[in-house]
Order: sequence, then structure tokens, then C-alpha cells
Amino acid sequence: MHCSAQWLRDTSGQFAHLYRLLPHDKNLKALVKAIINTEARYISQFPYCGAFQPPPESGLKPTLNDYSLNVRINPPVDNQTVFECKYELDSLAGFLKISRSYYANTKDASFINDNWLAAMDKITTVLHDQSQSSWSDDFDFVSYFNWTGLTGSLSPPVPNGGNGEPKQANGLVSCSHRPSDDICVFNYITSDNAMMAVELSHVSDLLNAVKKERALSSKLAKYSATIRKAVWQHTLTSNGIFAYETNGFGGQYIMDDANVPSLVSLPYLGFLPRNDSTYIKTKKAMFSRANPYFAIGKGFSGIGGPHANATHPWPMAQISGIYGTDDDDEIKSRLSLILKSTSGLGLIHESVNIYNGSDFTRPWFAWANSYFGEMILDLAERKPGLIFKDDKPYIVGK
Repeated sequence: MHCSAQWLRDTSGQFAHLYRLLPHDKNLKALVKAIINTEARYISQFPYCGAFQPPPESGLKPTLNDYSLNVRINPPVDNQTVFECKYELDSLAGFLKISRSYYANTKDASFINDNWLAAMDKITTVLHDQSQSSWSDDFDFVSYFNWTGLTGSLSPPVPNGGNGEPKQANGLVSCSHRPSDDICVFNYITSDNAMMAVELSHVSDLLNAVKKERALSSKLAKYSATIRKAVWQHTLTSNGIFAYETNGFGGQYIMDDANVPSLVSLPYLGFLPRNDSTYIKTKKAMFSRANPYFAIGKGFSGIGGPHANATHPWPMAQISGIYGTDDDDEIKSRLSLILKSTSGLGLIHESVNIYNGSDFTRPWFAWANSYFGEMILDLAERKPGLIFKDDKPYIVGK
């Protein structure tokens, strides 16, 4: 199936290695600004959705998504505009990231228009609504969004009328699906909340810098501080590592998924430094049998997730692992694993079978290849001696 849909999260990730080139390429600058405007329009209409059809002015026809058939979504969506409406908090954080990254590298704030502000209004509404408990004080069941596959659908049913497991408010923001597009077990994803806290703070700073929308800036800063505090207060396990998902009632799912944002990617996200003691302990646990989705094979090893198969780790997790360390030997070891996992194609796959390296999903996974490129540029600046013949840092655009 040819698919012309665009995912908010993937788009933000696919451009991340190019942001520093924006001052040097007017066409790239125009493209990214157009993406911000288009995504803002979509979010202002359907803030819970993460993947959209081409805009009408593109002339491209919408793609039929078989997995959206016989799926009940509340509030309802228009499948001529929406490709898939799995609510993933990191999709909204991705929109914030591409917005603030564009400004940081161009100092052009002209994207802050009525269209963008309408999207921001919807985002703050989602943050408010999805930080509420499932049960009201009078034991009314509170639902602002639900999604479930019905009989005959390729998409799975979701318990409790499409709302998933009940949750208790504690400052975290819930969502129904993970960055991998898989259904959550518990609806507070630690790493999604971490990313959202970081990006809200960045956009608040952006608005302060351009002296616009002070009330919105203050609201974003307040949400950022609340979410950050909640991550530290409510997601740690008894042995001092981050749980991947929680529910506010004491339920914790101890695992990590390869897709970014993940627990291993917390330093990349900017939530904490790579030498943070809780992070070091968490990362060690996630690259071990403590994580049910960690696997070791003869040719490849790492963290995967249910999206592909437990026997198929994703190279993306090894890239996150490189961002999470300053140890030269560890970086070289993870790089070696990645470079040997391409089945001779020289491109990053989505996942690789630990028993058979020639068995992989997606010969070319755009998001992961961009993430790899971004990581190489990071090493060029942070650890040039590991990838160059000399130890002279290389900084894009300089």
C-alpha cells in the first residue's frame, strides 16, 4: 500500500538532524515553516490524532487506512483529514519541538499566528483533560477521548469502552498509545511526560524571548513544572529506577520500548543529564533481563517492543544508548552493533531478528536513519575522536 500520510512525531524526528542548516538553506527553512503551519491546522481540528492525510492543496488523494475501519473514536474524526487517531502524547510534544527548533535556528517567530495559537489552545486543553482522574468524586467515569477496535476491525479492542485502565490524577498526563503506536498497559507513560515537560519549557522560553503571549507562556511553564515534578514523584520503583508506565494507583510496568521518547532516551530528550544516578541505574536495568523487551542474539541485541516482536530489537534503542553515555568503549560497542545490523544495505532498519540478521522489518526506516544521522553529528561535536581521524570537533554550519 502506498501511504501519503504524515505522522507528527516522525516528522519532528526526521528533521531533527537538519535544524542547524535552516539559516543556510531558504528552501529548507520554508519547508519546515510550512510543516509547522500545516500541523497546527490539523492539531487545532483533531488534537488527539497523530497521523494525517495530505492537505487538500497538495493535490494528493487520501490513503485508506485499513486499521481505521471499524474503529470507534470519541470525539469522532474525519478520515479524509485524519489517517490514524491513536492518541500519543509525544505527537503533541513533537509539534512543540519542531516549533521551538525552527525558532532557535532562524529567530523567525512569524509562525506564531492565529493558526498556531489555535493549536496551542487545543494542546493545553488536552493537557488539562488528560491529567484528570478516571473517576470523579461522585464516581462518574470521566472520559475526554476513547478509541477501540470493534468486531471485525484489524485494530484491537481497548478495555473499559476504549478508555484503557483507570488512572488516578497525580500531575502526569495520560495517553492511550505509545510512541510505537501500541496500546498502553497503564496510561501514564514516563518518557512521554518527560518529553512534554521539556518541550513545554522550551516553548514558554520562546514566547518570553519574542515578548508574545505572556499568559500562554506562563501556563506552559506551569504545566512543565507540574509534569516534571510528577515524573520524579510518581514513576520511580522501589529499587530506584523509572517505570515505563504507571496508573496513579500504584500500578507500574517496568520495561522500556525502543521508540523515542523512551526511558533510555531521557538524556537525548533533555530531561536529565546522562550522568544522573537514577538514569544510569534505569539504563542498566533496561539493557538487561529486568526489561522483558531486552533480547540478545549472536548478531544483534537490544531493546524492542510489542510492535514488531520480542525477538526483534530496534537499532533505535542502541542510538539512544549512545546519547546516554560518555564512555568511549560503550559508544564504540553500540556503534558496531548498529553498523553490523543493516544486512549489507547500509541503512537503519526498524527492527532486526536476533536469530537471523537478514530478517528485519523495513529496509529503510526514515525516522531511525534520521536519528542515526543526528547521533553521528552529536558525536562529531562531543566525541570527534571516535569517528574522525583527529579529535577536532565538527559543528554543523560552522
